[in-house]
Amino acid sequence: MRALIAIPAYPLLDQGRIENFYDDAVVVPVRYIHALRRAGAIEAIMLPAPSDSAEMNAVLDRYDGLLLLGGGDLAPATYGEEPNTTIYGVDHDRDATELDLCRAAIGREMPVLAICRGHQVLNVALGGTLDQHITDRLVGHGLPGVEDGAEIHDITLDADSRLAAAMGTTIATVSSHHHQAVDRVGDGLRVVASAPDGVIEAIELADPDAPWVVGAQWHPEDTAADDTAQQRLFDTFVDQAAKRSSER
Repeated sequence: MRALIAIPAYPLLDQGRIENFYDDAVVVPVRYIHALRRAGAIEAIMLPAPSDSAEMNAVLDRYDGLLLLGGGDLAPATYGEEPNTTIYGVDHDRDATELDLCRAAIGREMPVLAICRGHQVLNVALGGTLDQHITDRLVGHGLPGVEDGAEIHDITLDADSRLAAAMGTTIATVSSHHHQAVDRVGDGLRVVASAPDGVIEAIELADPDAPWVVGAQWHPEDTAADDTAQQRLFDTFVDQAAKRSSER
């Protein structure tokens, strides 16, 4: 059986946002799907919508892993702060859905791969906070939501991390486009990769016996088709999901 991966989609796009498409749309950037399929998984795309935590927990019974994607900002209220003027793209239904799914997945020891915004969701779900705007202070992390906004840079990975084991390296070249970053690290998480300027690039559950839960601030899907280390991150995630499926 191929692993079935739950993917909360981007918020509903209104009619007209996609050229020559005459209805509202549910969207997931295709590079994520390609990376999962190369790893041997099947995707299940979910529209973020109002629901309670118990329902989100029950929904996960049907899946083997959870992939959290990039996108707009989390509402700062989710981590106890007031928004500054740079916050954009907040969708409260998406925030609530992904935070509930993330907590539920960890609670049931489900593998989680959390990318860019998803990495920030993971941190906030476990009580952490975000730096709301790094763009004016730090360069080299790209610009989100802008064509050709990605920046390529190196990061250093902790040798004893799940992340380094997955990617098969302690130095990786990554594609970034984000204006926020993890600030205070959430409970039970540890930092396992950083950029040269100190920006936290990856987190994972600190307990070595905990399930495979990894957050990456960069976008591995951008370069996974040509970069073995980036594809290995998806491969390992899917392997963990498949293993959990067989054990169930």
